[in-house]
Amino acid sequence: MEFYDVVSTQRAMRRLKTDDVPDALIWKIIEAATLAPSGGNRQPWNFVVVRDAEKKRKIGEWYLEAWNASYGPAREAMLQNPQMARTFNSADHLAHHIADVPVLIFATIRRDMPTSGPNLLLGASIYPAVQNLMLAARAEGLGSTLTTLHRLHEADVKQLLGIPDDVETMAMIPIGWPKGTFGRPSRLPVDKVTYWDAWGQTRTP
Repeated sequence: MEFYDVVSTQRAMRRLKTDDVPDALIWKIIEAATLAPSGGNRQPWNFVVVRDAEKKRKIGEWYLEAWNASYGPAREAMLQNPQMARTFNSADHLAHHIADVPVLIFATIRRDMPTSGPNLLLGASIYPAVQNLMLAARAEGLGSTLTTLHRLHEADVKQLLGIPDDVETMAMIPIGWPKGTFGRPSRLPVDKVTYWDAWGQTRTP
């Protein structure tokens, strides 16, 4: 696909089919992730691919618990807001169907340098790789979304997957063939979020 077609039609795809995703595609999109920049070209990342049904089931239990704790109290208010209801329902669907997703990919990073805040500098060296992975997935027709709710059970996930203590799981990316269709996401106009030379100084494109 042409680059701007990929970028302009990538959206969070949380309703995914159970159909298998070939290993060849997983290798391909992770390779795209490894081409991303990182601080000092340290490349402090690893990617943990989870296909095992029992491990996905356990991760799904923890994820659903975290979802209910984080968003359960706001359920009614979210559903009454037309702008939020669609997103909430798709996220709720994912929370109840993590175990059914063909592939879960955990993006991890080694804590090999001091940080000025919780994961502030770590994120700069892993999230570009995550975006590369998700764009590559879109180019192959695969759906994905970036999630972090599993971190409410970070210690449990790390123990389940044998992840060392000095490694952080920075994102979980469900990967599968989408049930819905790709399309341009709803976003604010560029001129509404861009300032020139000073905060609040706008221009018209």
